[in-house]
Amino acid sequence: MPDIVIAFFALGLLAGLVKSDLKVPPAIYETLSILLMLTLGLKGGMALHGHTQNLVLTELLAVVALGFIIPLVLYPVLTRLVRIGHTDAISIAAHYGSVSAGTFAVVMAMVDKSGLILRPETTLYLVLLELPAIVVMLWLHRYLSAKKAIETSPKNETQSSVLHEALTSRGVVLLVGGVVIGWLYGPTGLAPLTPVLLGGFKTLLALFLLEMGLVTAKVCLPLPLKQWRLLVFAAVTPFVLAWCGIAVGLWLDLPSGSILVLAALSASASYIAAPAAIRAAIPEANIGLAMLASLGITFPVNVLIGLPLYQHWVMLITA
Repeated sequence: MPDIVIAFFALGLLAGLVKSDLKVPPAIYETLSILLMLTLGLKGGMALHGHTQNLVLTELLAVVALGFIIPLVLYPVLTRLVRIGHTDAISIAAHYGSVSAGTFAVVMAMVDKSGLILRPETTLYLVLLELPAIVVMLWLHRYLSAKKAIETSPKNETQSSVLHEALTSRGVVLLVGGVVIGWLYGPTGLAPLTPVLLGGFKTLLALFLLEMGLVTAKVCLPLPLKQWRLLVFAAVTPFVLAWCGIAVGLWLDLPSGSILVLAALSASASYIAAPAAIRAAIPEANIGLAMLASLGITFPVNVLIGLPLYQHWVMLITA
């Protein structure tokens, strides 16, 4: 049986597909998002507590490099094979180079349930992979635009503003802040919060995934079959990118749990940070296409099929 939290995603997806009146109030969803991001950061910070001296710079740099490489590789695939225009290809590549916090939360729950070994810094992977793809794709868009027209000072200010917004977005602030607090206070200092936040982590995740199921159904109805190349790309790409994460994890000699997390993050696509940044920086990009691919196809493929398969691959390779 899959993890119980995945059943809640399936329930939300089914409710959305049959057009049920089930809804998660926006205020509750916002609260769940904040608590989930903060809890993930705290868990990572607690794991780092007392282990900071063991951080390996090579490992962290390799993870950041992966965030830059993935979108640059996907961009020509999108333009030549999927046959999408340059602007939308940049947008979608940024989404797939960035990562899904929801997928990260699910894979961390799987690792906990399976008792797989994690490096203390594994939670940092989410923070390290969140922004590089967005930054490099915004640079590519700026570079291609410069071939057609000389950039003006106001546009430069806009790009700077977008980068600032990405670096100070709610998700990044909560994750980084949670990591710092967890690292400083450790399990002892956070003991008063442990029963509510850490003890209720799976409950928060289950309710969050229920809403994600409802949103996914809304994005996919009706399914735009004329974009079949993009749909195939969104369904197949996660399995290819997962092997990129596995390869990097093996090269870094990471334990099985950390390899699985890196594989899951590599296979995921952003539906929070990237849409906000791309919409502000490249208003002409069709964000609907990116959301259809990342949230409508890739997220459910990862949660329902991909993550158990990635775990099977990792266990076979590291056995």
